[in-house]
Amino acid sequence: MAYVFPGQGSQHRGMGEGLFDAFKDLTLKADKILGYSIKELCLEDKENKLGQTQYTQPALYVVNALTYFKLIEDTGKYPDFVAGHSLGEFNALLAAGIFDFETGLEIVKYRAELMSTAVGGGMAAVIGLSLDKIKVVLKEGGFERIDIANINTPSQIVISGLKEDIERAKSVFEAAGAKNYVILKVSGAFHSRYMEDSKILFSEYIKQFHFNPPKIIVISNKTSRPYKTTEIKENMSDQITSSVMWNDSIRYIMGKGDVKITQVGPGTVVAGLVQSIKREAVPLIVEDEEYIDNKAKTDISGEQCDQNYPAEVENTSLLAAQFLGCDEFKKDYNLKYAYLAGGMYRGISSKEMIIKLARNGTMGFLGTGELSIDKIRDDIGYIQRNLASYEPYGVNLTYNYSNPDVEDKIVGVLLETGIKCIEVSAYMSLTPAIVRYKLEGLKKDNSGEIISTNRIIAKVSRPEIAEMFMSPVNEYMINKLLAEGKITAKEAEMAKEVPMADDICVEAGAGWYMDCGVSYSLMPVMLKLRDEIMKKYNYHKKIRVGAAGGIGTPEAVAAAFVLGADFILTGSINQCTVEAKISSQVKDMLQKMNVQDTEYVPSGDTFEIGGKVQVLKKGLFFPARATKLYELYRMYNSIEEINETTKRQIQDKYFKRSFNDVYRELKELLPEQEIKRSENDPKYKMKLIFKCYFKHAEDLAISGSEENRVDYQILCSSALGAFNQWVKGTDLEDWKNRHVDEIGIILMKEAAESLRKCFSKMVKTNECILRRDY
Repeated sequence: MAYVFPGQGSQHRGMGEGLFDAFKDLTLKADKILGYSIKELCLEDKENKLGQTQYTQPALYVVNALTYFKLIEDTGKYPDFVAGHSLGEFNALLAAGIFDFETGLEIVKYRAELMSTAVGGGMAAVIGLSLDKIKVVLKEGGFERIDIANINTPSQIVISGLKEDIERAKSVFEAAGAKNYVILKVSGAFHSRYMEDSKILFSEYIKQFHFNPPKIIVISNKTSRPYKTTEIKENMSDQITSSVMWNDSIRYIMGKGDVKITQVGPGTVVAGLVQSIKREAVPLIVEDEEYIDNKAKTDISGEQCDQNYPAEVENTSLLAAQFLGCDEFKKDYNLKYAYLAGGMYRGISSKEMIIKLARNGTMGFLGTGELSIDKIRDDIGYIQRNLASYEPYGVNLTYNYSNPDVEDKIVGVLLETGIKCIEVSAYMSLTPAIVRYKLEGLKKDNSGEIISTNRIIAKVSRPEIAEMFMSPVNEYMINKLLAEGKITAKEAEMAKEVPMADDICVEAGAGWYMDCGVSYSLMPVMLKLRDEIMKKYNYHKKIRVGAAGGIGTPEAVAAAFVLGADFILTGSINQCTVEAKISSQVKDMLQKMNVQDTEYVPSGDTFEIGGKVQVLKKGLFFPARATKLYELYRMYNSIEEINETTKRQIQDKYFKRSFNDVYRELKELLPEQEIKRSENDPKYKMKLIFKCYFKHAEDLAISGSEENRVDYQILCSSALGAFNQWVKGTDLEDWKNRHVDEIGIILMKEAAESLRKCFSKMVKTNECILRRDY
């Protein structure tokens, strides 16, 4: 798909009807930047300002943007290409994530003000003559001061120059056979040499902004080729004086195969131009220099290899990194890289972390485990205020074994705040809460295919749990939710045709709740299971399978993709970054760990069923103490049965207060039914008291208590130890230089380079064998 955005000339009173109310936050931001009501200007235009350049361009930018956001919201699908006609190109840049909504509007506002000061110029549309013929007419007629402004179609071309020249040329072009010569209602000679002063000022103005690499291919007006990251500012500035190569831009897209081109924005001008180009022109088949390079490559040994590899492998791994993983997955989640950062509990995966990742073409999940409902709501609000609606982010939901009511409340917040993607972890069975989240908003698109408004990425480490998430929800659960009025009859019917989770992430060797599996064993099994279930239920959309756990080096990333992963998800390495919401004391300890410095211990949350987590053991007493408490819980039916020496040691060393004091504090927090049960069940009471140590150990690590450092509970995997060894001796050795978005992209780039070298060497070796044998 390609989305194309209209430019100046497509504005009309009433444009944007319904959009301003649908995107109230963005509308308010636009009003603040512009200093007037954008809704009133577009819908009412009482002062007839909509036709004035300084108002037209911001208005079109806002309406184009909101139309795009609504389209993405309704379909959940992102285009492969974007382009915009003149002013519309700024909406294409927005859609590609090069800048956010507010930044784009500030830039467009300044551009519009510059262009509105242009006087003495004019423009005219010449219809019915080819570009070559127009150039001949201009040359022979002595119109050297007129430039080509827009090449809209093979037979519709706009010229630009001084007003008197444009008017004088009318009769000359009509005599030369032009079907029509329309003088446009503009005050300036846009897209010509006469805008040079504006270009210089604009170029200086945009130096203050930082632009992101494009997540979607943007076709440049200036070159009719994809934007390059290194040329973003240059292209934006040059567009003011250069021709709008619209005809070749559309031909370029046509040359990429069966691409559906859709106008996004008011009017039908651009859609009409596209149809004309399709009738009058042939596709432009381009062997892009960004993708193809025929130079000899050098393999890891330094010897020459004559195989043809993508140019980005030689020049930069950035483009190659974008090719790793499943393209459909990246498109669905609007990602540049098939790279996710998992949600770490207690908000360690902080709101700042999520924003950082989203702005760099990757996605993270807010860690909600053990956060209060109000804190979760506040953090989500902060993220939504600071990210555009198209920028990718999600929220983690961890199974709450002991208190399912909390899960239900969190899901309520997720639905209330419009969260469209969640990462679920530690689930052993489906719960009404997550089923409700998944099924709410199921709908069918125009082709009759079912679209999940709310997406779930399920982290699993066992095939039977993976099968549960890959299968449709069981009828009992559907009927239960339907009877309770939590889903509609239509949603209940559609639920039978879609999997519970949109995607699966296979956890192996991770620091969180899992079964200590090995990627090399789990991934092939899960992929085969996925294929069997796809066939069994005849799903129209592929369930993607990602890899998590043990990923801390480029080689580990590369191995995951070689195993068949559609995406990867990292965890522990993100805990030792600037953005992680955990104490600097913990980060100091984590940056010094090696691969052998972790241990599996009982999990506080799933204490009674023997759940385990991987934690840092170097310099800490927590692993031994956690294991001791679990062993005591298994051996005895009450605290009273434990010998006095052991009880005294636990109270003095672990809790630093008596069991009675711990229980007294617990009673103030527990619901009445929990208190009653603990009074009647001594083993249950012992479990609650012992669990307090785990909670206390978490609190110490989060706060960074120096006095109780040995009791820190720091969940992490050996992946962080591997990462530490990889970056040893570089700036990244110090966690203060580690930013979650940057290390993710570095890992992807280096993984791509690692694969290139590996395949290069393999090809060379095979060639040598063939030469020897034949």
